[in-house]
Amino acid sequence: MKITIKVKTDAKQDKIEEKEGIFSVCVKERAEKGKANKKLIEILSKYFNVPKQNIEIITGKTSRNKIVEIYQK
Repeated sequence: MKITIKVKTDAKQDKIEEKEGIFSVCVKERAEKGKANKKLIEILSKYFNVPKQNIEIITGKTSRNKIVEIYQK
């Protein structure tokens, strides 16, 4: 399953919201050295109840707009 995500870094708390098929994810981590992407995968893993290894950022590794592939069994 592919989803579109808009990431807000350096937020006060980690949270995820869905609106019209686009997920908005706030992460506490800063956007440096892949920290925010790592936290994003962790948040999505809990939200969709899948292992972290089943989540891959397809496009937007250095952008706030991302397309993420979630592999489910």
